[in-house]
Amino acid sequence: MKQLTDSVIFRHGAKIKTRTAQSPMLTNSGLDEKVTQDTIDYYAARSQSAGMVIVEYTSVSPNGGPSRSWAPDREQLAVYNDDFKPGLAKVAAVLKKDDNKALLQLVHSGREAAYRHELGGRVEVPSKLDFPWIDYPLYELTEDEVWGIVKDFGAAAKRAIDCGFDGVEIHGANHYLHQEFFSAFSNKRTDFWGGSLEKRMNFALEVAREVFKVVNEFALKDFIVGYRISPEEIHGENIGYTWHESKELVRALTEQFEFDYIHLSTNDYTKTPSDSDKNYAQLLGDAVQAPALLMIAGGIHTVEKMQDALNYVDIVSLGRPTLIDPQIAYKLEKGLEDQISLSFNEESVAVAKLTPGLMALLANAEYFAMPGMDYLQTLVDEKLDDVVTHDGTQ
Repeated sequence: MKQLTDSVIFRHGAKIKTRTAQSPMLTNSGLDEKVTQDTIDYYAARSQSAGMVIVEYTSVSPNGGPSRSWAPDREQLAVYNDDFKPGLAKVAAVLKKDDNKALLQLVHSGREAAYRHELGGRVEVPSKLDFPWIDYPLYELTEDEVWGIVKDFGAAAKRAIDCGFDGVEIHGANHYLHQEFFSAFSNKRTDFWGGSLEKRMNFALEVAREVFKVVNEFALKDFIVGYRISPEEIHGENIGYTWHESKELVRALTEQFEFDYIHLSTNDYTKTPSDSDKNYAQLLGDAVQAPALLMIAGGIHTVEKMQDALNYVDIVSLGRPTLIDPQIAYKLEKGLEDQISLSFNEESVAVAKLTPGLMALLANAEYFAMPGMDYLQTLVDEKLDDVVTHDGTQ
């Protein structure tokens, strides 16, 4: 029986000390898309949160983000030129200081790059369609421009290597550009990049090919490469793809390339599709070609759920718990499971080093509800009061 405290050795020799990973989560800490001191402090506090930490989705192209923001100093990070490397190198260094692994998640945000429009750029998509929830113009990529983005992923992987990261994760989930190309709802193309299921898979496969080309040439042998995917895209009558199709993509990715792991992005690791009694980890896990490993994120908020999830996967991906307690892996290793903090309070917030942007996001979005949010909201309100001068101006 797999245990949380087991060490894990990936196919190319990289080793992590527990069966845990920190999910990539937006910190809302970038300034001009660059790492800030808030970014560094947040990740420095999480050098013992998990066996490996996957740094938040980072844009590989100039128009690949920022996906969302409400202030110029609370942006998504980027890695589309060498100017971003000094800050990201600092992030890699602080994460690795306790001998755990640091990975960088690579993304093009596609139609979700709303803030790029506000900054005067264009929002790039596979097909220019009328999405009722989008109120900004979309730009349909040409075939050559798609190939350019493929190259951007390779260049970003090289920069991650230069910065000292131990690996990269290709972000193929959460409605960003990878998923938009794979989705029959979002992709209406009839060229190399769309049409049949096989052609809708081409963007993911070509990005993987480019990333592995770079990794094989420039990285250490044990460099880790993962792929994150949402198991289904079904919203009422809008069906982008089912688990049957994503299973084919997972099979193709792990047959054609030496991925170290596949990362399933869900909101509940036990969730089952409408046409099966098995959960997504069981269904898609059948398509993961060994020695690639399987990892899942989604509602794994307690030690008991972490252990239960190992019935289905090799590694558990922890999101919100690491926001509350940035020393989960350390406490698991030392047999201190009963000391893992499960709620925001004065003590946990003091060590969590949440960025101001992340605190504001968590306190004002019901979706992110976690124990102790009332306390976090009080802190956010106090900070707002602190920036108001005596004459009432900001």
